[in-house]
Amino acid sequence: MTPHRLENHCESVSLLHYKSQRKEFEVHLICLRLRDFRNYKKLDIELRPGFHLLTGNNAQGKTNFLEAIYLLASLKSFRGVGGAHMIQHGQSGLFVGGSLQSTEIHQVQYYWSSRQRKLSVDGNPVRHVTEYLGRFPMVVFCSEDLLLVRGASRIRRRYLDFLLAQTDRLYLPLLQRYSRTLRARNALLKRPGSDPDILNSFTRELITAGEQLVCHRRKLAPRISVLARLAHRRISDRAEELKIEYSSSIKEDFETELARTAAREKILGYTLIGPHRDELKFFLDEHAAADFGSEGQKRTIAIALKMAQAEYLSGVCDTAPILLIDDVMGELDEKRRAGFLPLLNRVRRAGSQVFMTCTEDNWPSELSEYMLKWQVNDGHLVEAS
Repeated sequence: MTPHRLENHCESVSLLHYKSQRKEFEVHLICLRLRDFRNYKKLDIELRPGFHLLTGNNAQGKTNFLEAIYLLASLKSFRGVGGAHMIQHGQSGLFVGGSLQSTEIHQVQYYWSSRQRKLSVDGNPVRHVTEYLGRFPMVVFCSEDLLLVRGASRIRRRYLDFLLAQTDRLYLPLLQRYSRTLRARNALLKRPGSDPDILNSFTRELITAGEQLVCHRRKLAPRISVLARLAHRRISDRAEELKIEYSSSIKEDFETELARTAAREKILGYTLIGPHRDELKFFLDEHAAADFGSEGQKRTIAIALKMAQAEYLSGVCDTAPILLIDDVMGELDEKRRAGFLPLLNRVRRAGSQVFMTCTEDNWPSELSEYMLKWQVNDGHLVEAS
C-alpha cells in the first residue's frame, strides 16, 4: 500500500482500532510492589483498569511512580538514567514487581543492584531481554519527549529502535549484533597497523547487519509518518501539516560507500556511514521543524510521535497500550487538549489504563466522570474520594 493510500485508510478508522484477524485482549497492571525505589521505601498497591490521576505537590513521588511502572515493562527509565539513580539513598538495590494482565495474568519481579540483576516472569528467570520486551505494551508522555525534535539524532534513532524491539523479536538481536561489530571495527580503525583481513571480516559483518537494520527502519518510518501526521492534525487543529522523513547515511550501496570512505576512516579512526548515523527529519509545511519550529510546535510534534507510537503498538499487538502521562496536559492549550483526550478515552474503554500526573490546578476535568484519583505525599499513595 502506498503512503497516500495508507493515509486514506487510516483516516477511515478511529485511533487504536486497526482491523485484525486476532481478538484484541486487555493489558493492565493489577498490582505494583516497590522496595527502595526512589522515595518509595515500601509500596504495595492494587490498581484497576481505567483512568488514574495522581495529584500532589512537587517532589512527592508522582513521576517516580510512573517511572517504576515503565521500568517494569521496559527495564529502563524514561528519564534516561541508570539503575543506580533509582535506588533509594543509602540502599544497595531496588525491587519492582507486580501482576500484569495480558493474554493471561503474569507475575513479574525485577531486582537491580550494581552487582546483580534479576528478572523473572511467573518465577522463571528471563535470560535475554528479547524474551521480555514487548510483552506489556506501554507508552510514556513526558517533558523529555521534546528532545525527540530538538535533541541529538541518536534520540530519534532510539525511538525507532525501541518501537521495533517491542514489536519484532528479531530486531533487538540484530541491533546488538550491529553495535558489537561497529565497536570492534572502530577499535581496529583506531589501532595503527591493524590486520586488514580482520578489518575486512568486521566490515562484511557490519554490511550484513546494517543493511537489515536499515530495511526494518525504512518499513517502519512511513507507517509512523502517517500515524503521526494524523495525530498532529488532531492536536494542532490542522494549523500546519507534519511530514516525517527517514534519512539514511547509506544513499545507494553500503559496501560501495564504505569502500569509498575507507581512507578517511583510517585517518579519523571511526566508521563514517551506516545506520548508526541515520536520522528522522520533521517538516512543518515543508520547513524543517528543528530549525524553524517554535517550542510549542516542537512539543506538538513530540506528542504526535508518542500518539503514533501508541497507535502502532495497538495495531501490531492487538491491544491498547498502558499510557503514562507525566504532567503533559498542563502544557497544552484547550484545542490541543481536545485533540489528545479521545486517545485517553479509547485506551480506557479498551480495558487498559492511563496513569497521569498533574498538580491540583491543571488536571483534565473533561474526564472527571471516569477518574480514579490518588493523592501522592512523600512516597505514599492514598485513593481520594
